[in-house]
Amino acid sequence: MLKKLLIVAGIVGVAALVVKKVKASSDERALWHEATTAPDLR
Repeated sequence: MLKKLLIVAGIVGVAALVVKKVKASSDERALWHEATTAPDLR
């Protein structure tokens, strides 16, 4: 039983790290997009 809980906790931990990494990548991509697009001066 304890072994199963440790495996589940490990999977949840890895999933949390992946989600954090994907969000950081997305945020950085959005920042670069904003920084490199021409301003709308209308």
